[in-house]
Amino acid sequence: METDPSIWTDALEASHGRLRAFVEPLDADGVGRRAYPSEWTIAQVLSHLGSGAQIFQLFLAAGVAGAEPPGREQFEPIWAEWNARTPEAQASDGLAADRALLDDIAALDPAERDGVRLDMFGMQLDLVGLLRMRLSEHALHTWDVAVALDDRATVARDAVALLIDTLGPLAARAGKPSGGPRRVRVRTTDPARDLLLDIGDPVSLTGHAGEDTDARLRISAEAFVRLVYGRLDPSHTPPVEAEGVELDELRGVFPGF
Repeated sequence: METDPSIWTDALEASHGRLRAFVEPLDADGVGRRAYPSEWTIAQVLSHLGSGAQIFQLFLAAGVAGAEPPGREQFEPIWAEWNARTPEAQASDGLAADRALLDDIAALDPAERDGVRLDMFGMQLDLVGLLRMRLSEHALHTWDVAVALDDRATVARDAVALLIDTLGPLAARAGKPSGGPRRVRVRTTDPARDLLLDIGDPVSLTGHAGEDTDARLRISAEAFVRLVYGRLDPSHTPPVEAEGVELDELRGVFPGF
């Protein structure tokens, strides 16, 4: 996984720019359109990203100070405040909150960047760990907006190049042993990776090291990222090569969250 924070902040800045380009031209009807998944509107996606930006500001401040991470009791008033906004305010304020988080990250001096430490989800995260979490959320939700406006939209290439190497913990946490046990060799393109998806209990995703497998899948890295995040429905699936496994089986392993 890339360990230079500047690579992650550059990708977040680019993702913010893409999101702004999609959202700013929209009127009230536009932000009221259904996003992906269909139970959310574009405005609600922006509300989620805006509240998430405020929560990440709390995480960042705690990480810099070496303090305990914030908890649900601090999140709930933030969520309630965002839920009470009008759709137009959710969209515009979501972009503003996202920008404010990026400005807070940019304002860190070198010592603060190097000193970020936060215990979360049983892991000790540094600044790269926090940026990874935010980029995974931001890039996929930006696609949720983009694909509502252009059915051919894809997750940004710079984000995919980073996220493809972070999928192991997510696969273990979100994967369901549907149809298993199976061992699938996954080879991605753009960028190229050679992976082993073990559909056991638990599900695991690691580098392929020559193990025997039951099936093979050749797929773009962009599509594989969306698969693991539960966003590879048949209407948004590019050509893939599968042997010994059906995509519907893999969609069952990663139903989304």
